[in-house]
Amino acid sequence: MTAGPVEPMRVLVVDDNADLVDVVAEFLGREHDAIETATAASAEEALEGIRADPPDCVVSDYDMPGRNGLELLRDIRETEPDLPFILFTGKGSEEIASEAISAGVTEYLQKGTATEQYAVLANRIERAVGERRARKRQAETQRRFTMLVENLPGMAYRCR
Repeated sequence: MTAGPVEPMRVLVVDDNADLVDVVAEFLGREHDAIETATAASAEEALEGIRADPPDCVVSDYDMPGRNGLELLRDIRETEPDLPFILFTGKGSEEIASEAISAGVTEYLQKGTATEQYAVLANRIERAVGERRARKRQAETQRRFTMLVENLPGMAYRCR
């Protein structure tokens, strides 16, 4: 059985460092053909983009002016509670990692200087988006099954 074409994964990369956000977007595209990136230079810009057209995943820096990555996550969770959110930060500490996990990040990764980090990031994005899509398919299948079972008595009566 041959798998069909890979469905694109739309990823929003949020970082106030314009050079870095472009590098992340470029390397993600190189690491995985299905990853399509959009960028935002601030949390406010990211929220506007998410409201207009929610991506499949958000990759955000922690330390940004105005609103940090975890504050952005909390704002996103109000309207998109299951949107995968990866905190990809250079300002890492056990305290931030603990706070990130408590806030409900999907993944927490520290930025580094090696390009291998982008392969790890692409893998985490693929896994998070895949899991979310699988949950949505399962919920839709369950909804259809429930509707069928609920309508079964009426269908049997009409057939008589």
